Amino acid sequence: MEDAVTLLDLTPRVSASDRLSTLPVAVIGAGPVGLAAAANLVERGIDFVVFEAGDEVAASVRAWGHTRLFSPWKHLVDPASRRLLAERGWELPDPDRAPTGTELVEKYVAPLAELDEIAPRVRRGVEVIGVSREGMDRTRTRARAAAPFVVRTRTAGGEVQDFAARAVIDASGTYLSPNPLSSSGLDLLGMADIGDAVTAALPDVLGRDRAQFAGRHTTVVGAGHSAANTLLGLVELARQEPGTEVTWLIRNEQAVRVSSSVDDELADRAQLGNRVDQAVADGLITVLYGVEIIRGRRAGTAVELVAHRRGEVVTHTTDLVVNATGFRPNLEILREIRLELDEIVEAPKRLAPLIDPNIHSCGTVEPHGFRELTHPEQGFFIVGMKSYGRAPTFLLATGYEQVRSVTAWLAGDAAAAAQVELVLPATGVCSTDAGDGGGCCS
Repeated sequence: MEDAVTLLDLTPRVSASDRLSTLPVAVIGAGPVGLAAAANLVERGIDFVVFEAGDEVAASVRAWGHTRLFSPWKHLVDPASRRLLAERGWELPDPDRAPTGTELVEKYVAPLAELDEIAPRVRRGVEVIGVSREGMDRTRTRARAAAPFVVRTRTAGGEVQDFAARAVIDASGTYLSPNPLSSSGLDLLGMADIGDAVTAALPDVLGRDRAQFAGRHTTVVGAGHSAANTLLGLVELARQEPGTEVTWLIRNEQAVRVSSSVDDELADRAQLGNRVDQAVADGLITVLYGVEIIRGRRAGTAVELVAHRRGEVVTHTTDLVVNATGFRPNLEILREIRLELDEIVEAPKRLAPLIDPNIHSCGTVEPHGFRELTHPEQGFFIVGMKSYGRAPTFLLATGYEQVRSVTAWLAGDAAAAAQVELVLPATGVCSTDAGDGGGCCS
């Protein structure tokens, strides 16, 4: 019998804290906010890697690229990104003009992603499917903050791989996580039967998707600005294509978010509301208020939506359904991360009161930064649209200030992280010290 042999590991030991400092920051999502995080990390001299599930950067923005934004160019470009681009001769487009999503990508986001400081660190076609701590699920506490993050990814070819990171900035957005058609928040009963007749929000009804909608009856479900954009596209299509019908289903008794207002701080958004109001008044859009959908089913080639309406069960028949019911964050990939989320809107708990859609519009949200975005999991941040959970009041300028503050905190610059400023339409520059929570946006 051979003697037992003890193998000694003679590899030089590196402390956990020293190893952590050598790892990059992982950024999830290469949209405008994710790449703004990258630009701020470049300026701070912090290494990073960006994971983008799409084959191209800003894949979600490209999906609704035909849609015009509310904000003009001067509110759509991150300051750190602008400084990096300006070094290469880039100039801001017409500052007072609102671009389409495609223009935003082609004239700003794509050039930013192509910069030498950023391009080698962006991994396209790589989906993040989970985040945890190295060797620790969410139940383990001892020395947790010293353990690197593990970011699990999957390529389009199915290869799964883990990456170690010192911190994680989740800027993955919510576009790929729509709310269901059911008013209960659960998946709609019968969805499997009618799924091929239901499209995602913001289809290109006058362009890429025209043939699908021309000459057919389309019902748009939802009371927000995504619904309004689609309704106006369908109204124009109806003018050009005989037989095209447009119905608008709203859960509440009025479309508060879309209705025009003289107090709206974004002129393009107010104009959108005016146009929808006029189309309804002209009889170009049939509106059904107080509709709570409970089931979908097939009726030959048509679709029936069974719903509660004002105490009765009603059936609405249509050819196509556009799901414009809003979005929610995908939290499944964060099951092993210790999060502190508001129980209603699923936003970080300190941020939630500032973005409550029952109180705030995007122009009245106070400036906020790392403090409001902090979770019990040290070094982990949700930013951008995903940080707003189910609240629809997000502006890109808000996301840019979020990542500036977060990256300052990661760099150890507590003063810069705490002092947050935000330029918003019609309110000027709003500022607050994150230490006292004050603000001037009103």
